[in-house]
Amino acid sequence: MASLALPSLNSLPISRLHSQKAPSLNSSIPSISTSRHPCTVAPHRFQSGVIRMQAGQEDFELKQVRDMAAAKKRWDAMIREGKVKILTPKEAGYAIQLSNKPLLDVRPSSEREKAWVKGSSWVPVFEVDDKFDVGTVSRKVSTFMMGGWWSGVPTLSYNSQFLSKVEEKFPKDAELIVACQKGLRSLAACEILCNAGYKNLFWVQGGLEAAEEEDLAREGSQPLKFAGIGGLSEFLGWTDQQRTQAAREGWGYRLLYSARLVGVFVVADALFIGAQQVGRYLQDMRSH
Repeated sequence: MASLALPSLNSLPISRLHSQKAPSLNSSIPSISTSRHPCTVAPHRFQSGVIRMQAGQEDFELKQVRDMAAAKKRWDAMIREGKVKILTPKEAGYAIQLSNKPLLDVRPSSEREKAWVKGSSWVPVFEVDDKFDVGTVSRKVSTFMMGGWWSGVPTLSYNSQFLSKVEEKFPKDAELIVACQKGLRSLAACEILCNAGYKNLFWVQGGLEAAEEEDLAREGSQPLKFAGIGGLSEFLGWTDQQRTQAAREGWGYRLLYSARLVGVFVVADALFIGAQQVGRYLQDMRSH
């Protein structure tokens, strides 16, 4: 990924920057008195290890921000110099219908399988990371803790075969429309393709999420706007896309997600009561 120079962005989706700081792990460590315990070294080693982990996470997040800022400067220059031309989703639809221009979908499979533009080609620039080595698991935990549990955003890794797969499908002189869900990953893809010699690149500004249903011929089970949402926020209907849809469709749509919210509270309440009963049972067992 030398042309992109964003290797650290592999661990988090580049469609979103996490502004939250990682929660302090020290607050979850109980205070350990070592004055009366013969093993006085272990707690200090454990706390030192936690501090190093926290510092490493903060350094990682800072590098993410710096890399993204540098990438944005390159992408702005790329567009300003005319190396990549801008299209709105509606204009992209016209170009596909009237000029038969190909659309290259660079989204990961988690978004592509929900909805896609009819007739588009698919080569993900970042793909869902299914590996379970130490580094990948650490990134998965980080992504989950930084909001993945709410948004459903998976851990992504750069697709090292992206350029070769595109070159197999399209010649360097092809007029190629490049799109992703929100518009950032497609800019990264445009930079890679531009550096590889592609001269007729068109970027869909705002991504497929900015498209209205009439803009592009769609296939799949969901509207294009919904392809990038997930997690608990999607289940409860609390995403911006679903709120907009609810405003259009009325009370029936809202009642569905209101029922789901009630269901979540009922389940949480049942789990809480169950935990209390288990606690009382264990306490009674100790007392006897």
